[in-house]
Amino acid sequence: MANYDVIIIGAGPGGYVSAIRCAQLGLKTAIVEGRDTLGGTCLNVGCIPSKALLHASHMLHEAEHNFGAMGLKGKSPSVDWKQMLAYKNDTIGQNTKGVEFLMKKNKIDVIKGWATIPAAGQVQVGDDVLATKNIIIASGSEPASLPGVEVDEKIVVTSTGALELGKIPKKMVVIGAGVIGLELGSVYARLGSEVTVVEFLDAITPGMDAEVQRSFQKLLTKQGLKFIMGAAVQKTEANKTKAKVHYKLRKDDSEHVIEADTVLVATGRKPFTNGLGLDTLGIEMSPRGQIKVGADWQTNVAGIYAIGDVIDGPMLAHKAEDEGLAAAEQIAGKHGHVNYGVIPGVIYTHPEVANVGETEETLKEQGRNYKVGKFSFMGNGRAKAVFAGEGFVKILADKDTDRILGAHIIGPAAGDLIHEVCVAMEFGASAEDLAMTCHAHPTYSEAVREAALACGDGAIHA
Repeated sequence: MANYDVIIIGAGPGGYVSAIRCAQLGLKTAIVEGRDTLGGTCLNVGCIPSKALLHASHMLHEAEHNFGAMGLKGKSPSVDWKQMLAYKNDTIGQNTKGVEFLMKKNKIDVIKGWATIPAAGQVQVGDDVLATKNIIIASGSEPASLPGVEVDEKIVVTSTGALELGKIPKKMVVIGAGVIGLELGSVYARLGSEVTVVEFLDAITPGMDAEVQRSFQKLLTKQGLKFIMGAAVQKTEANKTKAKVHYKLRKDDSEHVIEADTVLVATGRKPFTNGLGLDTLGIEMSPRGQIKVGADWQTNVAGIYAIGDVIDGPMLAHKAEDEGLAAAEQIAGKHGHVNYGVIPGVIYTHPEVANVGETEETLKEQGRNYKVGKFSFMGNGRAKAVFAGEGFVKILADKDTDRILGAHIIGPAAGDLIHEVCVAMEFGASAEDLAMTCHAHPTYSEAVREAALACGDGAIHA
């Protein structure tokens, strides 16, 4: 039996980042991974490959719609789908090999296979039982489905299958208007698919600021996506080439059927804890299948910790990374910390959508006294120059103290711009602090400053 200070189960962003931090803190560390490659869902079938396809399809969109206006003449490029998938797979390979290198560099033992936890202080992989002082469960999540919807990953697919389709479908139905559905739906819409999004709720991207939801849906509709809102999917029927989606409109219980070449089931994700033996260990779970942890990310069984998608909170790679760092610090006797009030969320469509902190809706529910500063990208010189003037920056600040409470951006590079607001919030800054900070011209970031100015006497370029 090998003896470790920490064994981490799962080599996704949460797990491998935690392993590196454990090693940096002088802990003898091993990481167990069931996949052939490291990096988890994010690097293999999630964040990274989807961004590759989003980038490629956006370049096609630019060539088709904006090159001519810039004096770039000639035929728009044709799509070589096999080559696009090869580019995507090469991107995956570069990233997963990078994680392998980091494990070697930090002298972390990588153990391939599926783990079980026979008892506290033990991790079994195959026939081998490893002894360890601490265990961190970072086994991530898997796609969730609906009753009556049978996934075959060929015609009815999850995000995993949608990244490996044999051909670009003429018609695609996306079940669920969340982040995954809208990102992949926009990829195929740009590639020529007729995309229809079927959503149970009356607004897309649940939990997002309502004003952003409305603007975002309008922009996606303008790009060719169709939306059927307030629709409860009853079942899917699939043969070798097509599928039918049966749904019922909640407003009148009327029943409808829509046909497609591909159905993407994007109804969220659920914790993946199969085979770990948590029941036998007596680890407390929530009704939604999440592992319950305390403020130190430790379960009710001493020495067993959990982070990332298997515990409560947004299923985001960067949230898992922060928790992985914090859990490592706790195990090493330091004080790990995660500020859950400042975890940004990003949707990588075009335009991008990003948010951090409170929405107007949550502030109203709390009875908070707040003010709103807004600025449209139409007033931003850089955005207009590159055909990216749609969208806005919205900053929410306390009306009495001017402290920034949240921000919502829909527009170019929103996923990068949100972080100056995150840093400001981490330091407890006011909107005026942001407004008084010199921003380079011409940059997209000036729109953030203008929104901060709008929380005071008013934006300059509005």
